[in-house]
Amino acid sequence: MSASPAVVMPSSEPIALDTAVIKSWKAPIAFGIFTVIAFLMFVLNARPGETTFRLSTERDAVQLPEVVVNSATTGWVVFLALVLITAASALAVISRRKVSIWLTVLFALLFMIGFLAWAAAGSSLPVTGLLFGSVSLAVPLIFGALGGVISERGGVVNIAIEGQLLAGAFTSAVVASSTGSLVLGVLAALVAGVLVGMVLAVFAIKYLVDQVIVGVVLNVLVTGLTSFLFSQVLAPNAAMLNTPPRFPRLEIPLLSDIPIIGPVLFKQTVIVYVMYIAVAAVAYALYKTKWGLRLRAVGEHPKAADTVGIKVNATRFWNVALAGAIAGIGGSFFTLGSVGAFNKEMTAGAGFIALAAVIFGQWDPIKATLAALLFGFATNLQNVLGIIGSPVPSEFMLMLPYVVTIFAVAGLVGVSRAPAADGKPYIK
Repeated sequence: MSASPAVVMPSSEPIALDTAVIKSWKAPIAFGIFTVIAFLMFVLNARPGETTFRLSTERDAVQLPEVVVNSATTGWVVFLALVLITAASALAVISRRKVSIWLTVLFALLFMIGFLAWAAAGSSLPVTGLLFGSVSLAVPLIFGALGGVISERGGVVNIAIEGQLLAGAFTSAVVASSTGSLVLGVLAALVAGVLVGMVLAVFAIKYLVDQVIVGVVLNVLVTGLTSFLFSQVLAPNAAMLNTPPRFPRLEIPLLSDIPIIGPVLFKQTVIVYVMYIAVAAVAYALYKTKWGLRLRAVGEHPKAADTVGIKVNATRFWNVALAGAIAGIGGSFFTLGSVGAFNKEMTAGAGFIALAAVIFGQWDPIKATLAALLFGFATNLQNVLGIIGSPVPSEFMLMLPYVVTIFAVAGLVGVSRAPAADGKPYIK
């Protein structure tokens, strides 16, 4: 009888593959908590009336009919479906099977439908506007998350995403305002992100300073520096230095006419289209190219990478700089695509939510993008529900994006393993 194949881990005994499956009750417990919340909200405190979901606007080429649902009935149906999904996730854990990501997506979608039907009872909810705003708010998060994935896949913890976004927002506003060029503004944001990334790389890789501490210090430094320059330079000279042009929305023919998806994804600015390309490029390159193989090698087992001729520290240095460049472009969206001017601390913790998206997305570019979209949706939801007069207290709505972040990272991510050498300096 042949022995089970084994995986040899560094500095440990061989471990059989059939024992490598780890039970994790995080997902079923999180599902159970949200199911109880659904029961309390949708069933015990059901709201009378009907909720109207508006799927089209007057400007859409294809008009879809409105969907009208009874709030109380929808709440019961959603609650029962959530109970079934929770039971299915528990059975999967008992039988030592992984809880499918699609089961998590289905659970989240059903809970959100129930919540919207409950919160907007007696009102009309603009679905297209809700989704469009969610994508816009998620753009800097996605750029920051891509930077975090690249940096941490190479073995360097990137806490400085917040500083890279803020530096990109500041420099893009100043350069675009003084030159009138949107392209130069984006390039300036890219350079600013690279500089912050290089400072992180130098201290973390060359001088072996704790990477988390360096990242926190850089965030504080960039926040203080940009706030000082805003007060002393930009505010007194706003007409010259803080009135940048903004990217116009560009409609992609045919694609922009697709119901719901078209207005949300294909009536956007150039930066958003660049984001689509960046997500696809990073996802492909990370798993299908020599660059991606080397990056993952230095993040998982730098000593083995070194023995086959890969320059570990040089690879880490330039990829941390690349991560900063991507995050810097995301920062330019604040001033050139969204707000239209720089304000103090305007990133408002977006870099830390992007870092949470990296963890929630299990250091995968596609999953991190989906996580960033979730956080963008939660942020925009507070605005939409405030407009339609939701019964949810305004204080809770302000907490909503951060509550979603905590539950997502702590409960829904399941078993997650960072790159083995992430945060560990390599000394040859």
